[in-house]
Amino acid sequence: MDTPLREPTFLILTALAREPMHGYAIIGEVAALSDGRLSLRPGTLYGALDRLGDAGLVELDREETVDGRLRRYYRLSPAGDATLAAETERLRRNVEAATARLRARSVRPLAPRTAGGLA
Repeated sequence: MDTPLREPTFLILTALAREPMHGYAIIGEVAALSDGRLSLRPGTLYGALDRLGDAGLVELDREETVDGRLRRYYRLSPAGDATLAAETERLRRNVEAATARLRARSVRPLAPRTAGGLA
């Protein structure tokens, strides 16, 4: 899977960076990481986990039965870890570039504007 990652994919990988999680925990972690802007539905999450698994970025960690239901825990694979690190670095460089431009703009005095090119 190439970068740039879509935001939901980036946040799913970020959620799994700390520890293996089951689906509903991932949904909650993605919501927390995005300050509630992104709310994954179960079907969307499990489709994404299937695609991430097919791409080799996420692996099944373990399965447990809880209250008679199977609970699958997922973890980042080494390739998922590397992809998340590369995307994080790409985003960091973009933020630095934008911050530098904004800072330069706020320091530079604004030139007076002229109407119709006349002084």
